[in-house]
Amino acid sequence: MTAADTLTAALRSPKHAPAPALMPYLTSGYPTMEGFASLVESVSEVADAMEIGVPFTDPMADGVTIQGSSHVALKNGVSLKWILETLKGVDAKAPMVLMSYLNPLMRYGLERVVRDAADAGVSGFIVPDLPFEECDMLRDPADEAGLAVVQLVTPVTPADRLAMLCRESRGFVYAVTKTGVTGGQVDSAPVGEFLDGIRAVSPLPVCAGFGIRSATQIKELTGHADGAIVGSAFIEALGDGANGAEWLRGLVPA
Repeated sequence: MTAADTLTAALRSPKHAPAPALMPYLTSGYPTMEGFASLVESVSEVADAMEIGVPFTDPMADGVTIQGSSHVALKNGVSLKWILETLKGVDAKAPMVLMSYLNPLMRYGLERVVRDAADAGVSGFIVPDLPFEECDMLRDPADEAGLAVVQLVTPVTPADRLAMLCRESRGFVYAVTKTGVTGGQVDSAPVGEFLDGIRAVSPLPVCAGFGIRSATQIKELTGHADGAIVGSAFIEALGDGANGAEWLRGLVPA
């Protein structure tokens, strides 16, 4: 079984079923570099998968909360090299997916980053600014290494393109629940219909992200999404000093 297959399997069999799988977003090196490895390990006990964010100076899809955490991490000296070296020493109990904009990956070297990510136990990549038509440069070495390159779909993705992206994605399909940037909150009713349409054509688990902040929302996603990605709300909690694993456990619907 490849790392991409392991990611898919984890999302299909969540720890807190029948609730959707939980996938928190962690900005690498936030709130501190010193505590990041232990944070990943503790959160992995609760999470079904983890999105490990690579801080970047121009994060076009991120709202103010994640932008702020990236600023702190970069100011503290976080680099892609540091992230991969740190993850290599982590005993994670859930698959890790590296979320990065394209620039840091290209600067590091795409073949090199795939190799080092595989060595670090990473299962795949989410690259919001890399369109499918240009992703071969990352996808080819990732496929060879058994890693996923996750495709994103949105409420304005045309039906034919939606079917293509679901077919060509690896690991899971990332369903962006609203246009714009991360943060805010989504209205569950239209989102459920949107997610149902994706699941109807996707051979992979469908994970909903952007604007998911509460156990109530996650409960409402049950039956519509295979996973819930929690980003800004989780970063806010960490910034306020919350215990990451305990806060995440509080999102499991009763």
